[in-house]
Amino acid sequence: SYISDPRQTIYIIEKGNAVLWGSEISPSPPVPTATGNNAHMMYVFNRNGVCLLYREWNRPLHTLNPQQDHKLMFGLLFSLKSLTAKMDPTNAEKGNLGIPQLPGQGCSFHSFRTNTYKLSFMETPSGIKFILVTNPRTGDLRETLKYIYNLYVEYVAKNPLYTPGTLIRCELFNTALDQYVRSIA
Repeated sequence: SYISDPRQTIYIIEKGNAVLWGSEISPSPPVPTATGNNAHMMYVFNRNGVCLLYREWNRPLHTLNPQQDHKLMFGLLFSLKSLTAKMDPTNAEKGNLGIPQLPGQGCSFHSFRTNTYKLSFMETPSGIKFILVTNPRTGDLRETLKYIYNLYVEYVAKNPLYTPGTLIRCELFNTALDQYVRSIA
């Protein structure tokens, strides 16, 4: 069977993997962890702190301009990564706070929760950072972020018209991302 969209066709094969134009995207998307309007916003940063993508689905209050918002989010991630590395009880060499950690180096965090939102985070080996801000009731989103990363690889990284490090302006990626995020929301 297949699901058809005017801009894309996704074929579903027997083993449950989704295939787009003959290339495998990922195993089936993860099952939603909560119901309701969960996804608020998403950021994608490169290793230098440049915001390559910002998507918003449910953010009623805008308190900062976009540049301030992006700097604040990247600064938060930088600080949390430094703090978790410094507090790692298994590492004898605890560098100084504020020194950048390489992707996968040291202790890392996956999410944190407040009374009004949950921030989920994934960093790829190449330093691309995916941040998804959701409702605080949302469960573990690591598999969800891996699926979004697979969408990024298929629609953005493999796109011959995309230059790495530039803003993501791929309509197929935005459409697939919006559809997927709404399915978990």
